[in-house]
Amino acid sequence: MQDNADEKPTKDARTAETTKEMDDDQSKRAKPELLEAAATPDNTAVPVASKSGNFTQLMHHRKVTLTWAFGAIVVLALGFGGGWLGAAAHHDNGTTNVTEQKVELKGQAAVISSIAKNVGPSVVSVDVTSQAADATSPIDSFFGMGGRGSQTQEDAGTGMILTADGLIMTNRHVVPDGTTSVSITLSDGTVYNNVKVVGRTSDSDSLDVAFLQIPDTKGKTLTPVKLGDSAAVKVGDPVVAIGNALGQFQNTVTSGIISGYGRSLQAQASDGSSSENLDNLFQTDAAINEGNSGGPLVDLDGEVIGMNTALASNSQSIGFAIPINDLSGLITSVEQTGKLQRPYMGVVYVPITSDVKQQYSLGVNNGAYIPTSDQAGETTVISGSPADQAGVQPGDVITQVDGTNIDQTTSMASLLNKHKVGDSVALTIVRNGKTITKNVTLGTAPTSN
Repeated sequence: MQDNADEKPTKDARTAETTKEMDDDQSKRAKPELLEAAATPDNTAVPVASKSGNFTQLMHHRKVTLTWAFGAIVVLALGFGGGWLGAAAHHDNGTTNVTEQKVELKGQAAVISSIAKNVGPSVVSVDVTSQAADATSPIDSFFGMGGRGSQTQEDAGTGMILTADGLIMTNRHVVPDGTTSVSITLSDGTVYNNVKVVGRTSDSDSLDVAFLQIPDTKGKTLTPVKLGDSAAVKVGDPVVAIGNALGQFQNTVTSGIISGYGRSLQAQASDGSSSENLDNLFQTDAAINEGNSGGPLVDLDGEVIGMNTALASNSQSIGFAIPINDLSGLITSVEQTGKLQRPYMGVVYVPITSDVKQQYSLGVNNGAYIPTSDQAGETTVISGSPADQAGVQPGDVITQVDGTNIDQTTSMASLLNKHKVGDSVALTIVRNGKTITKNVTLGTAPTSN
């Protein structure tokens, strides 16, 4: 009996044992649920009292998903806001740039308008009647003024007032050989007839200038231009050109910059029979139209730094002007003596550029080269001239006048024109690789009256 009892427990015993096993199993299953809940972030928000592990995990998953969803919304909102702010900032910057540009343009326009207002009264229209001009004159051909034949010709150009009593400066080609009458019209419409041609350089002279005098200003005090310093001008400097465009639109104003300096041009007749050289010119993209010749090229201070002289007829917006420093000596001379006396040395020279240096195999970078007669096709040191008497020879390179270097911004003409007839100047010359000095007493250049 005992053995059977040991082998087969009673029903109550089995029930008790089963209940204990179930309790143990429940206890073992509950612990992981509590550990998992404890490991969940913000476990206070998770109902750990539930006995369902699946429910606990589901709630945790929902919380994480909502958290990431909220983060995504925040990121999207920030992205949208940043994009909107960036676009708004870009729009603001664009608006600011346009506004700044408008302010700058208005400022430039105001400066040009002020220059026109202040300089305009000093600019005049020059109306000329001439007779029997040479139809093959190289300067006429260059400026598109050829073909006059023997008929009476009426032309118009521009001039600038130098003195209150009516001394006017203009280009030589504005008052050509054969001029019979000249009249001046001021900016206010006042007309002066019977204007006197004080003097003009000869057609072979590289300096294209003439001087006029109003005999009677009729009590009116004229407003002279203010002369500047052309040696201080640099490429890129803004300039304003004023003139009598096409001979009929008085005081036309154009603006641009200095595009280059030290330019040399050759005005040649259509049949090639003769030519004329113009040296040491400013190049500008300020429009210089026919009729503007003789008008002022001014800087932003309203000071004259050049005289409008030529335009390139086969291109657009390429004009040329004589630097005012090349004319200042003559201006002073005419103001003091009442006549044109151009200092004269008596040589034909070529301003040295990199191309000229290479062409003639020169050993210097700057200066004035006197070519040989074979190279130039003409006599380059005039017999009996001041230069000839001082011993200047073809093939010489003049590098200085009175110790001042000749270069792209300071021409020999401008240095010589600071002197008057009879002055002695010291020339520094490079000859056959050696530097020598020659003293030349300046004579009077041939002129046309």
